[in-house]
Amino acid sequence: MRVALFIPCYVNQFYPQVAVASLELLEKLGCEVVYPLEQTCCGQPMANSGYQHLSKDCETLFQENFDQYEYIVCPSGSCTLHIKDHVELKGKIMELSEFLVDVLKVEKLNVSFPHKVGLHQSCHGQRGLKISSMSELMSPSFSKPEHLLNMVSGLSLIELEKKDECCGFGGTFCVSEEAISAKMGKDRVKDHLDHEAEFITGNDMSCLMHLEGILRRKGSSVKVKHIAEILNAS
Repeated sequence: MRVALFIPCYVNQFYPQVAVASLELLEKLGCEVVYPLEQTCCGQPMANSGYQHLSKDCETLFQENFDQYEYIVCPSGSCTLHIKDHVELKGKIMELSEFLVDVLKVEKLNVSFPHKVGLHQSCHGQRGLKISSMSELMSPSFSKPEHLLNMVSGLSLIELEKKDECCGFGGTFCVSEEAISAKMGKDRVKDHLDHEAEFITGNDMSCLMHLEGILRRKGSSVKVKHIAEILNAS
């Protein structure tokens, strides 16, 4: 299967290892991966700040770069949702774990990660893309990232008190409302620490970046890893 890989700008600049892991994982699972070299920011930061008109050039360029592909895969739920909502594409854009479960239908992974791991289910993926269920709804429980992590040998997935609570990052929210954002992040970190997580993972590196900053300020030894890095581990 031929897919185009979209790497968000913050991943490209700060967490390139997540981009590499996403590429290698897709190739291991039999995909022919194309990376359009002219890709840039999808325009989400401007739109989230109320300046939708300033995101149009980014969205137009995205369409020019990716419109020819049947599937576009992105290791970020928030960027994926922005494109779904704002750009008309002939093909489908999908978040990485969504693509692995719904299209590739992965049922087995030859991978080991012998650690206690907490899963942070980001708001955009959960409530926008419906990648996992919401605890406030009386509906069957499911989580596509959790489904994939349960295939990893040696990985122990901890049970959090509030498994789908927002971390407080919220894009530009963490700048305009930094005190609230930081307190929400501290609450999420405490939940993981209380359950003795060695790593915190998720499918949105922006949320993990927020939690990583709090962990570092606390002097914690707990690390963050994008789900692609764990699923691609040797």
